Amino acid sequence: MSDDDSQQNFILGFLLALIALVIFFVVGIAVWHKGHSAAPANGRPAVAAAAPAAAAPAAPAPTTTVAEVTETVTVVIPDGASIRVANGVVNFYFATGSADLAPGAAEALAAVIKGVESGRKAVVSGFHDTTGDATVNEQLAKKRAETVRDVLVGLGVPAGKVDLQRPEVTAGSGNNAEARRVEVKLVD
Repeated sequence: MSDDDSQQNFILGFLLALIALVIFFVVGIAVWHKGHSAAPANGRPAVAAAAPAAAAPAAPAPTTTVAEVTETVTVVIPDGASIRVANGVVNFYFATGSADLAPGAAEALAAVIKGVESGRKAVVSGFHDTTGDATVNEQLAKKRAETVRDVLVGLGVPAGKVDLQRPEVTAGSGNNAEARRVEVKLVD
């Protein structure tokens, strides 16, 4: 074998090894990303049993709408997760069995953040659909509400200004896609 053939074989082997390394790297990143996206957004393990519900307040707190929001904004994601801002209420809709927020959560909460900065509190309430096990649905509604609360706190809202409030009826109204939601309202 000549030196030219030997050099060509070395270069060919080097290129094949480099291509294999890039492929393994890309596959590794994809596997790592998939494993991390399945974990809860707050990094805490899922709770196996729901905490007992707090007693409902004697009188509901007066709510005010987010005055800065005058139009309806809807972001729809094909898997069922979406965000809708209408009549001063931010609604986060979720895919079946999921507590993952649709992209655009921070933008949708901008008016709520302004309201909190002006001295109000944000009330976060989770609802669920009526399909499947009621206990599992209530746990999922709570987890979804906690996810929205965690986003608000992550955006700089003091935790004391965000109240998780279990609605009297946690089964949401409308079709199943509309029922799986978390509502965020401002209260004085």
